[in-house]
Amino acid sequence: MKRLRARSSKALLPALGAVAGSCALIALLAACGDSSTSGNPSGDPSCSSVLIPDSSDDGSSSGGSSVAPGRSSDDGSSPGGSSVVSDGSSEGGSSGSGEDSSDSSSSSSDEGTLVYGGQTYRTVVVGAQRWMAENLNYEYKVNDSTYGNWCYGDTAQYCTRYGRLYTWAAAMDSATTGCGLGKICAAATDGVARGICPDGWRLPSQADWETLLEAFDGDAGKRLKSSEGWYGDGNGDGSSGFAALPSGYRSDGGAFGLAGRNAYFWTSSEYYQYNAYGVNLYYVNAPVELNRSNKANGFAVRCVKN
Repeated sequence: MKRLRARSSKALLPALGAVAGSCALIALLAACGDSSTSGNPSGDPSCSSVLIPDSSDDGSSSGGSSVAPGRSSDDGSSPGGSSVVSDGSSEGGSSGSGEDSSDSSSSSSDEGTLVYGGQTYRTVVVGAQRWMAENLNYEYKVNDSTYGNWCYGDTAQYCTRYGRLYTWAAAMDSATTGCGLGKICAAATDGVARGICPDGWRLPSQADWETLLEAFDGDAGKRLKSSEGWYGDGNGDGSSGFAALPSGYRSDGGAFGLAGRNAYFWTSSEYYQYNAYGVNLYYVNAPVELNRSNKANGFAVRCVKN
């Protein structure tokens, strides 16, 4: 099985020329080389050193109240609420939004739609897997307070385009699983962590991403990306239907960066109590990479069907 390449701080050096347009060299090296650094607000978040934050991963929105278990969604349904797929079958009952997918115009068995949390998402089959073909745009809440997720730049229009950016704790549905910063997560070990994905879907593991990449014979960097929206000549060919957009990230310190240039996705695979694995795509012609990242960073989420 082909494996995603996990970068060490030394392995990162050859890639610096490729990302020089995105990040400052000195800032990136400093953040990757110092394990006591709490964040990398001006550079690429894909450092493999263990980043120990100065504060807990409460993930709350600015000015938010303390977070406790008992989450709820914006429409009153639980985040694991039911979903409806475009073939007319139901997963876990009807959609929490009361919508159905009868308006799907998909004409291919490899394409479809998923209704979840009041929104409709395109889905696509690659190999033996069905993936969401759009980033999750689900406002994860705990006790009616937004927890650990943001629109890029705190601007609503970016949620519409890029979906939301989540801490690893939010992506793993920490209110239910207890997963988060500073602790080892039991739910991350079996590879089927549902996280905040719909019923019948899961937050993809490292192994799920490896399976996806096997379908592209080394050309995943080009084929997974959308055919528009990437900086310079960084657009993909759109052939996979996965349509990854350069959604950027949010640092653990609260700074947003690299939208239009890079994309970062969480996996459910944990590296250490302060780090989990993320999957990175770049605007330059570079391979898809697996990197250890601070759990407090904000990355995009794609769900894969069980």
